[in-house]
Amino acid sequence: MSLSSKLMPLILTACALFASSAGAASEVPYKIVTASKTGTYIEIGRDLGKYVAEPAAISLEALESKGSAENVQRLRYEPGVKLALVQSDVYQAFLDEAKTGNAEAGDIIRPLRVVMPLYDEEIHFVVRADSPLQYIHELKGKKIGIGPLGSGTALTSRTVYQLMFGEPMPVENRQYLSNEEALTKLTVDKSIDVVVIIAGQPAKLFADMKAEARNYIKLLKLDDSAPETARARKTYFPATIRASSYTSWLPADVPSLTVKAYLVTYDYNLRSTVGDLTRFADSLCINFDKLQASGHPKWKQVKLELPPLNQGWRYFGPMERRLRGCIAAKAAPPAATVSAVPERPRPPARPCTEQELVLGICRR
Repeated sequence: MSLSSKLMPLILTACALFASSAGAASEVPYKIVTASKTGTYIEIGRDLGKYVAEPAAISLEALESKGSAENVQRLRYEPGVKLALVQSDVYQAFLDEAKTGNAEAGDIIRPLRVVMPLYDEEIHFVVRADSPLQYIHELKGKKIGIGPLGSGTALTSRTVYQLMFGEPMPVENRQYLSNEEALTKLTVDKSIDVVVIIAGQPAKLFADMKAEARNYIKLLKLDDSAPETARARKTYFPATIRASSYTSWLPADVPSLTVKAYLVTYDYNLRSTVGDLTRFADSLCINFDKLQASGHPKWKQVKLELPPLNQGWRYFGPMERRLRGCIAAKAAPPAATVSAVPERPRPPARPCTEQELVLGICRR
């Protein structure tokens, strides 16, 4: 058996004992920025606080926000915010801006680091139930609620539109509104035609809707045969919004698009902060099964792995090392049972040399 395979169980045991004993100490107050109170991000943040931070003696408060773009800035500058949930296209947009020479974007994004990828978030394109629109590629020229300024939804909406139609979304057609405001304007005022909402299913906003909702709204479908769809899929990926996620009002599965969510932190070098976050990483690995069993259903789609990142993206080294070590330990095969070997006769006792004493191999 290799030395590494012998050490792995000891590493896991030590991490588990450290995490459990840490609970006796006073908790470190940290914050994670998420999204709206009716979205999935805030539930993911609360799960991390309950099942990961708490066993590591960290008090992690999940904060509401406008979404990913705001989260990037708050992680960079707001005291106490040590973690953020960020959409992949938003993270990439900051990197792209930095490459063009935008100094502010560079100052914001370059010190940020990925902890791990999470899950795919479904993009919901909502229209009125009586709308003639059926497919996502029919959005051109429509008035669209694209989420608040500073939200990941706003960036994604504009990016999808640009990819599909080869031109920016007209300024007069963009409505920067919260999900609730946009749905009101869609169904009551009827002053907009489409609302874009990004949330991992089942999202509280849709899950709380009653059966009567189908009289007021429906979801647009992705048409794989449309050339606009092929262009959008250069950046985004196909997804299915399942009727089982919203049993009260969604009559059938709806094909749509998706964007990846990431857990992100900062490139900290303060010893105490690095220590806290490495404890968090240990606890994340050790308690990952609890997240999948008891947390939001989206945790079941998360894989405990650290795949290669896009160019310009980097993992946070101290957490990466702890996660990779723990992941490897979990994946290591159980130690083989060693057959009993007859004991050899011991040589006659003799005085030990100093070298043997130092090495701990002295026989008396």
